[in-house]
Amino acid sequence: MSTLEIRDLQVSVKLPDGELKPILNGVDLTVKAGETHAIMGPNGSGKSTLAYSIAGHPKYEITGGSVTLDGVDVLELSVDERARAGLFLAMQYPVEVPGVSVANFLRTAKTAIDGEAPKLRTWAGELRGAMEKLEMDPSFAQRNVNEGFSGGEKKRHEIMQLELLKPKVAILDETDSGLDIDALRIVSEGVNRVRATGQTGFLLITHYTRILRYIKPDFVHVFVGGKIVEEGGPELGERLEAEGYDKYKVRA
Repeated sequence: MSTLEIRDLQVSVKLPDGELKPILNGVDLTVKAGETHAIMGPNGSGKSTLAYSIAGHPKYEITGGSVTLDGVDVLELSVDERARAGLFLAMQYPVEVPGVSVANFLRTAKTAIDGEAPKLRTWAGELRGAMEKLEMDPSFAQRNVNEGFSGGEKKRHEIMQLELLKPKVAILDETDSGLDIDALRIVSEGVNRVRATGQTGFLLITHYTRILRYIKPDFVHVFVGGKIVEEGGPELGERLEAEGYDKYKVRA
């Protein structure tokens, strides 16, 4: 069973004048396969910084701490090596990739992760099945990645990647952002199908509890001031919905 371990992670961002501004101030978190951890907190608390730092975004500089996946030092790996090791990031704002079709993008990614290309006949069936589950038109596979996609289409495409690539750890950065009720339900069902396998650990980053009504977390972590300030079960998310983050901001 895979395990992502984050220990005393400290991260800064470089400002235009060259000065380093601290964002994460000692994050400790363990995510095991089969577990779902919700990270909740106000805007500017560092939640997305945590996601992108783990994934290897060059904008962020690691100034302390460690991140390991099954004992392997993630911070020593390049971005593509992290993906091949089993890390997956669903971005809040997925980027467009002009000239690359969804079908080719997904097959290339699957080949890179598995070390060999999937058999065309088998792969076509898997791709078609994943699209059907997410209620996507078959023509979607021939469109360029995220080019002209609606917000809901971008998020469905991310979950389609999740289902086909089967990562060890999936980080979902505000997957509920910009989704209407129907799209939220469909996307959440996709996440829950992967969760049901018990082979993937989830780090679910969100502002609101509405997605937690569809994707039930095992653990909820309150993130304020670049660190986790309180932890609990699903009931903590419900309390946050009622009380907000003010008391945690004061404490931070």
